[in-house]
Amino acid sequence: MALAQAAAEEARAAGEVPVGAVLVRGDEVIAKGFNHPIGAHDPSAHAEMIALRAAAQAVENYRLPGCELYVTLEPCLMCAGAIMHARIARVVFGARDPKTGACGSVVDAFANPQLNHHTTVTGGVLEAECGGALKSFFAERRRASREARAAARGEAHVVAGGEAQPDGHAGARGEAQVEARLDAHVGASSEAHIAADPAAGSEPGSAEPL
Repeated sequence: MALAQAAAEEARAAGEVPVGAVLVRGDEVIAKGFNHPIGAHDPSAHAEMIALRAAAQAVENYRLPGCELYVTLEPCLMCAGAIMHARIARVVFGARDPKTGACGSVVDAFANPQLNHHTTVTGGVLEAECGGALKSFFAERRRASREARAAARGEAHVVAGGEAQPDGHAGARGEAQVEARLDAHVGASSEAHIAADPAAGSEPGSAEPL
């Protein structure tokens, strides 16, 4: 899991939600991946998917029996499906995700007895550490968003203050409207940038706990 945490920090450095995954077979590390759907312009570029793709290329087989996947955040339904198709023997995850988690938090994809492959799941490993990394990331993004809105409001005050207003009340109303529009624009663009997997504009999992 420590290797998965290191991969998650690569995602953070790239400005992405810090989720990392490592795929191993016995004592051998076959592949790793980190979350980067924004930079890759790819909604499927979750850490688990990247690790699965790299591992399949490394062993030249789309099936990965006997392998274990360690990931810092509970997999979503998309990743759970890929994990089952790859015939992963075991998944170990850190923080739980009550918004999109598919290992029991929202749904339990791996518990369906009708499926032809059953992956063992162990959750909550280094949960506090994994959740803390996500929580700090979103806290920093919220702080940056607040600062951007404050800067935009400051610019609005300068513009409004430099314009001649025949009616002081009308000027105040106009300034308030400018601020409202700026708040809405900056807030929306910041939230759109923050949105990545696992949850759009908000913290996934147990760090709110997550």
